[in-house]
Amino acid sequence: MAAPVCLIVNPSAGGGRAARLAPEMESALRAQGLEVRRVDTRDLDHARSLALEAARGGEIAAALSGDGLVRVIADALRDVPGARLAVLPGGRGNDLARVLEIPDETPGATAVLAGGRPRPLDLGLVQELGREDAGRAFVGIASAGFDSDANRIANEAPAWLGGLVYAYGALRALLSWRPARFELEFESGERHTATGYSVAIANSRAYGGGMFVAPDAMLDDGMLDVVVSERTSKLSFLKNLPRVFKGTHVELPEVRVFRAASVTVSADRPFVMYADGDPIGTLPVRVSALPGAVTVIAPERGSAALGPAPAPAPAGG
Repeated sequence: MAAPVCLIVNPSAGGGRAARLAPEMESALRAQGLEVRRVDTRDLDHARSLALEAARGGEIAAALSGDGLVRVIADALRDVPGARLAVLPGGRGNDLARVLEIPDETPGATAVLAGGRPRPLDLGLVQELGREDAGRAFVGIASAGFDSDANRIANEAPAWLGGLVYAYGALRALLSWRPARFELEFESGERHTATGYSVAIANSRAYGGGMFVAPDAMLDDGMLDVVVSERTSKLSFLKNLPRVFKGTHVELPEVRVFRAASVTVSADRPFVMYADGDPIGTLPVRVSALPGAVTVIAPERGSAALGPAPAPAPAGG
């Protein structure tokens, strides 16, 4: 028998989109023969508590929201053996669902939850240097610099912009941007200095509503793709911005890509690092990969961002 589902809804996600979708999603899951318990979140701490309660009770924690709620639930579940995460697109960006190839419409998304395959999913972990806490995990991409300004503006933008909010944030941030100097130190001891726009540390491929900033990142390889956008003119930056939606910006000479299990990032002025749309730490930080930290329900056919599924165990004789 399929595990019961705890449908965790962020009613404010996507300008109220998740709340509008929740009854339809709940009915569709029940039509798939699943036992469903719906709970609405009050805030992120409440969402964490709901996810832990669901996992400890043997339920699949299904996030109906955007990537922000998915991040919080995944961070909670990484400490619960046997916990399972499901992603139902309900926000503005829905980038993890996009990368996992989970359909945006209700029938397809609920069919993945009902008939998909549990797969190990890496997380990234952000730890502020000089602090003793265990840090906070993220599912997608953590970035700082120009992205810090763009994310802040996007989070303050009117809800009617929908998925365009991230492009709006980038254009507004560009007006007042001045180059920053970043210092990177990898686990090998190798160091790099870069002056320019941003450092993005990617567990997944996309952020910002379909910007494929790390087109080759894999969700289950135990590594992070570190994408550094160096100095170029604002006009050139603006001209090349559409390339991010196809991932071809990494071919530009001002973009460098590294792969690492962990990296420490500092800058010449204060920046808040954002991940999955929310602030997650203040530079300097160490960002590390957490291999196979959670189990996610992925489409049976797989995804380009996941390695080959393990072969089924042979039947007992």
